[in-house]
Amino acid sequence: MIRLRRIKKTYHVGTQYVHALAGIDLEIDDGEFLAIMGPSGSGKSTLMNIIGCLDRPSEGVYELDGINVSRLSDAQLAKIRNQRLGFVFQSFNLLPRMNALAQVALPLVYRGAANRNRVAMAALKMVGLENRADHKPTQLSGGQQQRVAIARALVGNPTIILADEPTGALDSRTSHDVMEIFRLLNEQRGITIAFVTHEPEVAAYTRRIVSVRDGLIVSDKPNIPVTQTLVPHHEPPHAPAAAPEARA
Repeated sequence: MIRLRRIKKTYHVGTQYVHALAGIDLEIDDGEFLAIMGPSGSGKSTLMNIIGCLDRPSEGVYELDGINVSRLSDAQLAKIRNQRLGFVFQSFNLLPRMNALAQVALPLVYRGAANRNRVAMAALKMVGLENRADHKPTQLSGGQQQRVAIARALVGNPTIILADEPTGALDSRTSHDVMEIFRLLNEQRGITIAFVTHEPEVAAYTRRIVSVRDGLIVSDKPNIPVTQTLVPHHEPPHAPAAAPEARA
């Protein structure tokens, strides 16, 4: 599904050139569940942004399902992000005046999809928050806000979910719940999921760990996932079910 060849990314900061990626070769197959790890400044977030079509490489080739996305226009990249990819971030990125249902339905507005509320409610149900649909972010816990963000990533039925430090703002019990949701989405729905994380406890849930340092991959190993690395919460997450597809 994803193939990167000799990917480099250089930023011009003042009079200096910063080489965030120095020549990355990486393949990610359909249905993988992997973590991209590395210290601050290693290039892992830059790598995730390129995989997510949020940034362009300075050099190299990035192919998604055989298409060289490095050559696509901004409009074409936006279409791929909207139709193929789901994003989850550490900061949740929820709009303060919108309730959970409206937050999740927002990507469908940009698509011009019909039955937006029905599809958004199905996505909330996947993460066990259908009874919080009318709650705004200030009325939700951190874990519930992250579940809303996951539902928003799911609402368009993406084939790939990219998560950048998704448990970074959560306690260990809530982090366990969130990781269990991602695990179930991968195992039951076959969604390819890639994490950026610096937490070994989070990476331990995945089946592959890619380590990045100084803009290069220094290790790429399979992993036997564990499901009890983080402290389990008293209320386990709901097993996700397939949501009805949004139709334009």
